[in-house]
Amino acid sequence: MMELWYSLVELLPFDWAQSGGMYFMKNALLAVLVISPLFGILSTMVVHSRMSFFSDALGHSAFTGMAIGAICGFNEPTWAAVAFAVVFALLFNWVRRRSALASDTVIGVFSSTAVALGIFISTLGGRSFTKFNALLIGDILSVEPAKIGLLAVILVLIIVLWAVSFNQLMLSAVHPALADSRGVKVFWQETIFSVAIAVVVTVSMTWVGLMVINALIVLPAAAARNIAKNMTQYHLFSLLGAVVAGIAGLMTSYYIDSSAGAAITLYLAIWFMITFLFRKKT
Repeated sequence: MMELWYSLVELLPFDWAQSGGMYFMKNALLAVLVISPLFGILSTMVVHSRMSFFSDALGHSAFTGMAIGAICGFNEPTWAAVAFAVVFALLFNWVRRRSALASDTVIGVFSSTAVALGIFISTLGGRSFTKFNALLIGDILSVEPAKIGLLAVILVLIIVLWAVSFNQLMLSAVHPALADSRGVKVFWQETIFSVAIAVVVTVSMTWVGLMVINALIVLPAAAARNIAKNMTQYHLFSLLGAVVAGIAGLMTSYYIDSSAGAAITLYLAIWFMITFLFRKKT
């Protein structure tokens, strides 16, 4: 499969696309083409459900999971981070459903707790926090083919979830009581949605960076909402915006030697401003 991808990339008019080398860049491009649609699809759910800071809180929980995995001596601490983020998402959903507090307040409680716990564990016994610095900015050039395959599987699952449950998710977000009255299992819809975000955020965090992961999930739909006239356009513009910004950000980071996650975020921010100005004129 990867050999076929490398053959296709060699058709591109770039120096790094030539055969026989620069496989890290070819892998990164494929990763972007998989990650970007994931962000674009999830972004519409996050923005519509008014859960914009939830992904940021999940990033903090994933960092804590990484710290737990590292201190336990796991060869692949990412799996500990995934497990911790899923537990975090489930617990958050449970508390939110049983509390009178607003969602943003509950998110703040969980996010701050996750940050404190992560820093406490990572510095326990006088350990240095510096080994976790890479998680803050990410490194998409380090992505491995096996992880790309995992992301591809997640993308397929998210598309299936989106196709099967989107209407129920939107109704649950807008009017939970009405959704309940129509037989929609609101708690389970929200739980599946939360777990999906947890897995995507955790798996992609090491490549795009903890500091910008929330922006990458919020900005595509935020920009699309400025100019979309219906739900079809809303999803289409979010998806296209994420993909175009992802490719442009990767190319920019390669040629000027900067953080890919930050570059992608800046392109999405520019796209948001363009759509915002266009909306103001109409």
